[in-house]
Amino acid sequence: MAKQYDYTARVVWTGDQGVGTRDYRAYARTWNIETPGKPVIHCSNDPLLGGDPNLLNPEDLLLSTLSACHMLWYLHLASVEGIVVTAYSDDPLGTGETAPNGAGRFLSAVLRPRIQVKAGADLQRAHEIHKEIHQYCFIARSVNFPVTYEPEFIEV
Repeated sequence: MAKQYDYTARVVWTGDQGVGTRDYRAYARTWNIETPGKPVIHCSNDPLLGGDPNLLNPEDLLLSTLSACHMLWYLHLASVEGIVVTAYSDDPLGTGETAPNGAGRFLSAVLRPRIQVKAGADLQRAHEIHKEIHQYCFIARSVNFPVTYEPEFIEV
C-alpha cells in the first residue's frame, strides 16, 4: 500500500492598496509564501497580466519545481548507476496558452539540463535515465502536460 504525505504552505495576499478588491485595478496581485521555518517568498502574477516582473509568479514556480524534482531524481538515479555527476544546471522552457476568456494553461515543458559527468561515464545510460524519472518524480507525475528532455552532457 502506498504511503500518503501531507504538505502545507501558507499563502498570504499582500496586495490590498487600502480599498480591497473594490474594482479590478484597485488591488495588486502580490502575495507571500510563508512556510513556517523557511524564508518568505514574495510573489506576483505573470507580468503579461500586470504582475511585477521582479517577483516569482505561479508559472515560474511550477516550471522551476518541475525542473528541480527532475534534477533530484536524476542525481539519485545517476548515483545508483555509478554515473558521477559533478555539476547540473537546467534552463527549462514552458509553453503556455491563454484562451480568449483569460483561462491559461501549460501546453508542454522542455527540460534542458546541462550535466557535467566524470570522464568515462556511460553517456548512453546517462541519457536514458531522463526517460525513467517520470516514473518517480512527484511533480512530473502530477502535471497534465507533456514533459520532454534535451540534456547536454559534458565530460570532465
